[in-house]
Amino acid sequence: MNALAPTRHTGVLQPSTFAELMQFAKTAAASDLMPKDYKGKPENIMIAVQMGSEIGLSPMQAIQNIAVINGRPSVWGDALLALVRSDPRCVDVKEWIEGEGDARTAHCVIKRKGASDVAGRFSVADAKRAGLWGKQGPWQQYPDRMQQLRARGFSCRDAFPDRLKGLISAEEARDIPAEPFSGTTIDAAPDPAPDRASQLARAERIMEGQPLETAAAIGDDMPNALSGRDELLVRADQAIAYYEKCSTQEAYSKASPKTLLSDLDRADRPTLKERLVAAMMRAKDRIAEADMGNAAEPEVELPE
Repeated sequence: MNALAPTRHTGVLQPSTFAELMQFAKTAAASDLMPKDYKGKPENIMIAVQMGSEIGLSPMQAIQNIAVINGRPSVWGDALLALVRSDPRCVDVKEWIEGEGDARTAHCVIKRKGASDVAGRFSVADAKRAGLWGKQGPWQQYPDRMQQLRARGFSCRDAFPDRLKGLISAEEARDIPAEPFSGTTIDAAPDPAPDRASQLARAERIMEGQPLETAAAIGDDMPNALSGRDELLVRADQAIAYYEKCSTQEAYSKASPKTLLSDLDRADRPTLKERLVAAMMRAKDRIAEADMGNAAEPEVELPE
């Protein structure tokens, strides 16, 4: 009887040249099976496949397991463990969770040939210090799993940095806050900020319900923010500026903030709405104080 020999499956698509990789990326980008980070983006697919080849992933494995999170490529935790286990220098990987309360801790110990055991751990107390415990999403639904993935990521990176090439787990990358861009774009320098008078005039036009004109029609009066910031924030800031300048009942009554307040509610922008309402209240108080100061004092007859 012939013994069954183990078979090794290799992918059909194995680009070996830049032209083949480019053609593969274009074809894959048009597929509905692509993850959202890669659909319609052949350039992202090319980079992911190249990165995958450097850590031992086939093209399709790279696309399915390399995620772009906050602009940084990372590997999903299960693929991270698979890469480590498939390395011939890996002797063993042990994972477990123990303890209760803040002391509940996930452990991951990796033994590598010719090296001491590498242990990674992540406790409930660690998660609380990092602001992760109770965070909406997987940290609420599967806290043990998230702790285990974090401990696994630490030990895998410490034990096999030469295999992972600096990649972190996608679960860890997802918990890193995205840093807002604060630099200057390459193709355009910032426009000069509008002066106070033109900004107030524009705010008044908006509050009167007139439609937003184009930048060409307004010229230098168009606030720089409209070219880069969201329009709702600009409208709110300019309305606030209008009310801060408002000093008469006539000017206050002239404004009509109902549409803007409704737009803020629909867009779920409570902070902006609070700032606008506070500016309106300050304007009311300012007008009331001015009216009281301008009121004529009653005539008083002096005793003879």
